[in-house]
Amino acid sequence: MAGNNLPANRQRGRQMLAIGLLLGGLLGGLLWTLQHQVEKGQRMRTGQTGPSDQRRVTQKMLVAHRGASAYAPEHTLAAYQLALDQGADYVEQDLQITRDGQLVCLHDETLERTTDVATVFPDRFREEGSRRRWYVADFTLDEIRRLDAGRWFHADFAGARVPTWQEAIDLVRGKAGLYPETKAPEAYGARGFSMERLVMEVLRRNQLDQPGADPATPVIIQSFSAKSLQILRNDLNCQLPLVFLLNSDPQGEWLQKDGLARITHFANGIGPAKRLIENDPAVVSRAHQAGLTVTPYTFRSASIGTYPSVRAEMEHFLYTLGVDALFTDNPDQFPRR
Repeated sequence: MAGNNLPANRQRGRQMLAIGLLLGGLLGGLLWTLQHQVEKGQRMRTGQTGPSDQRRVTQKMLVAHRGASAYAPEHTLAAYQLALDQGADYVEQDLQITRDGQLVCLHDETLERTTDVATVFPDRFREEGSRRRWYVADFTLDEIRRLDAGRWFHADFAGARVPTWQEAIDLVRGKAGLYPETKAPEAYGARGFSMERLVMEVLRRNQLDQPGADPATPVIIQSFSAKSLQILRNDLNCQLPLVFLLNSDPQGEWLQKDGLARITHFANGIGPAKRLIENDPAVVSRAHQAGLTVTPYTFRSASIGTYPSVRAEMEHFLYTLGVDALFTDNPDQFPRR
């Protein structure tokens, strides 16, 4: 797959998910009436989460989690390219900030797990109890470019580098959507950075800061931080779809009816850990009734629990439980219908 030569239904599907997310927080149940406006051949299902006379457009979407990270080192251009080759609708980028204020793609706030920073810069750590940590924000972009981000995964990827977000955009643009996450925004705020402003500045430079700006490259922004999403929506007037990630909800703060209603004020969808849905499948219907999309994480062949395969697990969540999209390390196993 190269350039903009995507099958029409795949490209339309990406646009539909982004539009659905955007409208979800604003229009609530209105999305459920759109089926009859979609051309014949668009993949749909009858809504199981509302009144029987309502239907919901559900082109199921595949988000490549850190790229095709089951097969290539996470957050490298190799992983992103493989995700594109395997048919990802969106490619995820976790974002961190360098000492000189550049956005780079890395899951952790620190470099030691996925690079050789301890070898290249052996004395540049911060000691935290018994652990030595090499924080991204303690290094300039030029220093980070010296690190090997591939050999830890496999020798075949030796020499892979930590990409900037701009490099990821350049690779993915026109071939799939972008799904950036603001990682640890409060920690970076304490260092004097506004991750939200940096994200919007990069999107603006690339003319991707408005919904539909590039139909071949829709953008959805995600975060575990409600405050970060509120800054994006309310302070920076970001109109792009926003997704609130949830790892837990012990007090029922967010995933019950009242909490989901609060989420609609700053996000268009939720991204819960898959176990939260397994423990309470009705969260999908509650979210849909609130006008929110549901995109659980993370589906990987290395952790399938009681399912016979990761494909079977994804199929259950998509077509039985009714989620709208999901994050997976294995894009090639996504069960399209």
